[in-house]
Amino acid sequence: MKRALLLVAHGSRRAASNEEVNALTELLANSLDKDYTFIKSAFLELADPSIPKGITRLVEMGAEEIDVLPYFLSAGRHVSEDIPTIITESALQYSNVIINLKEYIGGSSKMVDYICALLGKDV
Repeated sequence: MKRALLLVAHGSRRAASNEEVNALTELLANSLDKDYTFIKSAFLELADPSIPKGITRLVEMGAEEIDVLPYFLSAGRHVSEDIPTIITESALQYSNVIINLKEYIGGSSKMVDYICALLGKDV
């Protein structure tokens, strides 16, 4: 089965911010190439591709299962409402593709470990 990962960020009017997300996506592609056939990024707003376009691109590439990973730190409206709505609509459009909405980055219990590591502290 061809699996894909779609890293979803908010999007910014500042091109350099969007490029940071794209660069992270490339790093993930190098690290997760055994788990995912395709790894791409998409944006909720203010940048391209949009989430629906990102999903469409992965489907056109042959993805049969897509994990959508929200690259957000908190569960605001975008994480709790907007992204799930977009994913539900895309799942209806591509009923032959499994689309999984993963937990947003900030919701991970690993965030404490990461912040401590950034500060040079042991957990």
